[in-house]
Amino acid sequence: MAASLQSHRPSALISFSFPSPRPKASSYSIPFLSKIPAVPPLRLRPSIRFDSAVVKATLSTVDHSSTSASGEDRKLLLEVKDLTAVIAETKQEILKGVSLSICEGEVHAIMGKNGSGKSTFSKVLVGHPDYDVTGGSVVFKGENLLEMEPEERSLAGLFMSFQSPVEIPGVSNADFLNMAYNARRKKLNQPELGPIEFWAHVYPKLNELKMKEDFLNRNVNEGFSGGERKRNEILQLAVLGADLAILDEIDSGLDVDALRDVARAVNGLLTPKNSVLMITHYQRLLDFIKPTYIHVMENGKIVKTGDISIAKALEKEGYKAISDR
Repeated sequence: MAASLQSHRPSALISFSFPSPRPKASSYSIPFLSKIPAVPPLRLRPSIRFDSAVVKATLSTVDHSSTSASGEDRKLLLEVKDLTAVIAETKQEILKGVSLSICEGEVHAIMGKNGSGKSTFSKVLVGHPDYDVTGGSVVFKGENLLEMEPEERSLAGLFMSFQSPVEIPGVSNADFLNMAYNARRKKLNQPELGPIEFWAHVYPKLNELKMKEDFLNRNVNEGFSGGERKRNEILQLAVLGADLAILDEIDSGLDVDALRDVARAVNGLLTPKNSVLMITHYQRLLDFIKPTYIHVMENGKIVKTGDISIAKALEKEGYKAISDR
């Protein structure tokens, strides 16, 4: 999730910002949540500390019901047609006509060489300001995604895990997740959860990712290893929920055990109603999270779509195997 802390004043907003390779004014950001009204003061009562004893006592009293499959045909969740985009600063064209459809309950993976446009595509979907859309259309849940502000896309159910999440000093995981989760519930016209109910919601997700309970008391990504940052991204996804989760190289920097834990958590979040779009270079991620479709991107376009056999061919013969077919 991406958001940056603007101030600690009562009127403060957690407002949108993205990591960028270009030098900019200082900001702290993580992918991808924005313009969430903070509860004054920012720290909650004044700063909530995680107490596992209280949480365990509360778990039995909180309703954890989930929506079951309805048996209906899968609905179209995301439809991208002939999408083109340029770098905002240089006007260099990166996306040159990307088309992709994702239905509810599907897992899609995009593979391709470095510089093929994979990460740019994901950033354009979530509204990264470094890119300008120059053509095509994107419809998400029946709405024009390109007309939405980044924070509106997030609250509408779009989540992105970036390759290199940055830290937010002074803001604990507990406070951040609590505010972000309640902002999404408000958007869905659902009542906000109090601290005890919120911990009961978070606690099982920590266990799934094999994260220690005191993790919530640490500041967002501050002093985290690369693997911890990736786990934290998936914890945010697990807590906040999403109709479409875009995971940009979540396997990078993870050893096999950590990758297995992250993949187990992602698989546990899949339902017949939500979907995942993964970007990866390696088949090993696809061994843990089974894709419905694999797409190969080259020179700003999706040039081939198929099943897991594509990844196996790439692993064995490289991208020449795709070009020769």
